[in-house]
Amino acid sequence: MKVLFVASECEPFIKTGGLGDVVGALPRYLCRLGIDARVVVPFYKDIEKEYVSKLSFVKSFNVNMNWRNQYCGLYEYVLDGVIYYFIDNKYYFDRDRIYGFYDDGERFSFFDRAVLGMLKEIEYKPDVIHCNDWHTGMIPVLYKNEFSTDDFYKDIKTVFTIHNIAYQGIFPPEILKDLLNLNEDLFYNGSLEFYGCSSFMKGGINYSDCVTTVSKTYAEEIRTPVFGEKLDGLLRTKGDNLKGIINGIDYSVYNPEEDSFIYKKFGLISLEKKKENKLMLQRELDLPIDSEIPLFAMVSRLVRQKGINLLIQIIDKLMEKQIQLVILGTGEKEYEDHFRNLEIRYPDKVSANIYFDDILAHKIYAGSDIFLMPSLFEPCGLGQLIALRYGSIPIVRETGGLKDTIISYDETTGVGNGFSFGPYNAHDFLYTIERALSFYNDKRVWNKIIYQAMTTDNSWEKSASEYLNIYKSLLNIK
Repeated sequence: MKVLFVASECEPFIKTGGLGDVVGALPRYLCRLGIDARVVVPFYKDIEKEYVSKLSFVKSFNVNMNWRNQYCGLYEYVLDGVIYYFIDNKYYFDRDRIYGFYDDGERFSFFDRAVLGMLKEIEYKPDVIHCNDWHTGMIPVLYKNEFSTDDFYKDIKTVFTIHNIAYQGIFPPEILKDLLNLNEDLFYNGSLEFYGCSSFMKGGINYSDCVTTVSKTYAEEIRTPVFGEKLDGLLRTKGDNLKGIINGIDYSVYNPEEDSFIYKKFGLISLEKKKENKLMLQRELDLPIDSEIPLFAMVSRLVRQKGINLLIQIIDKLMEKQIQLVILGTGEKEYEDHFRNLEIRYPDKVSANIYFDDILAHKIYAGSDIFLMPSLFEPCGLGQLIALRYGSIPIVRETGGLKDTIISYDETTGVGNGFSFGPYNAHDFLYTIERALSFYNDKRVWNKIIYQAMTTDNSWEKSASEYLNIYKSLLNIK
């Protein structure tokens, strides 16, 4: 079986968030299941330099953008059994960041057309094209309305995965005719129209053979007006053709027994070394060195979605307790400034690291006791999965993938790998933190929760098998 993943980013080449992690990991795990999985992404200026010199030029060809032809260069690289393709056009992708430009609609219209054109140019016909988020939403549209009539392209199936429905790729309607050469009827019949604009996300949902998203709970949430970002009505019509599959994490990257980034490697039978990670983290961040004080952590984008408002509302109450708090991440200026000021006010309790450093992130997961993730909404979430792996007990809000992966500790049964709360309010968040602290002081109970956290299976093996079943179903393979 041949599956081509199409995305706007992919770890280890270029990544801004969870999308890059998923596209970097899932194809590798599918390869282990016998799938010929390949990936195609834009050839950005910021592709990691260690890989740029290793890319092989395949060929160049023209991409028809209706009233003009655009150059497209194609490069490839093989890593861990996966072939990666890179779509090159200096005008569109030789820029200092990968998103947020006035012409993003044109840039990814070019990319989507180039991906489909590439297949015939290199005589590679996948059984399934797996598209990811709005940047690839026009591929199923173009395929169904143009390319599928060509004998070479016949019978290819398309899957479209929603990683975050809040980002939809909404552009003026003229883009459909002027750049994509699509019939205007697709706008007027509602297939692509979104409140007077055109929506790449809506196109992907309407024209794919199967739609997936990154957790079972999120698949249900986005069918409601609260979470559906005005696409809930369309998603409700999909019925069983909208499936939720929880993301995994790469256990070869996030493994405390082999992680070269952390101070001391540890596992379930050497948990005392986790305490050494804590002491060394405190030393590096200039916090008072104390093995017994609960060390809270938040590794996150500092944006409203991540529940930062809830933490700010309770922070002074929290600072009355004997705890320490480590923040790592960047985001909205008001949140960045708040945590910088918090560190000034509580220098012995708070370490605010307003930047991102992957090595420090690993150290924080390994050295912290409790991981905070009170998200307003969370399609899947990776932070809580990594925290579980390193025995940092998550406190989360019951939404999306957080609800699917964190079992709130029940003292009557002794079952649970973290703590959770339902309503999005500061009172419930603080109550849940206090509840967790009450168990932290009982090491017998706390070590049991750590054991249940670290033995939770969030590897990609399970998720890859579920995706494989979807592909087989589309291709009528038993």
